[in-house]
Amino acid sequence: MHSGTTFQGVVAFHGHSCPGLAIGYRAAIAGLRELGVDRPGDEELVAIVENDACGIDAVQVVAGTTLGKGNLIFRDYGKRAYTFINRKTGEAVRVAERPEFSEKKGDPEMTRLRRKVADGTATAAEEKQFSRLSDTYVKELLALPEEEMFSISRVIAEVPERARIFRSVRCSICGETMAESRARVREGRFVCIPCSEPYGRGWG
Repeated sequence: MHSGTTFQGVVAFHGHSCPGLAIGYRAAIAGLRELGVDRPGDEELVAIVENDACGIDAVQVVAGTTLGKGNLIFRDYGKRAYTFINRKTGEAVRVAERPEFSEKKGDPEMTRLRRKVADGTATAAEEKQFSRLSDTYVKELLALPEEEMFSISRVIAEVPERARIFRSVRCSICGETMAESRARVREGRFVCIPCSEPYGRGWG
């Protein structure tokens, strides 16, 4: 097993252990197993993720998918759902959190303390208690039967093309360079997206 597929490796990448990271880890492990593949060395896998929470870091480490390589695709649906695509075979699986798992997960006390920790109103004792509850829940998530957490289905997914390298062009308004594929044309000149938008630097 690749060292990056251990939960400890995922935690080292993310910076801390948390329930969301554990859920993403379990989803990624399930997706790769269903495809019958190990963590690839480069761009052989594509992951389509439907949220931008902690679990995405687990997907990056386990599946080897990143924005920089163009094989991590973000769709802002707010769902804990992940589609894994094997470029070589075209096979794809979608791993989605079960509604019944989503509705019952977590300790109400942990949820209450999380809000206080997030807004900076938790006492030192409450922060310590939240950390204990979170660690306990992470251990539960790592041991929970997979079928209680996710529904896994084979899907038909369009295999994205590999990342391409585009030449750089200069914005005629701010002077900064950008990939030609992202440039807009205004009055026959290249402009970047921020300068082309209403109230951007290119608007009077």
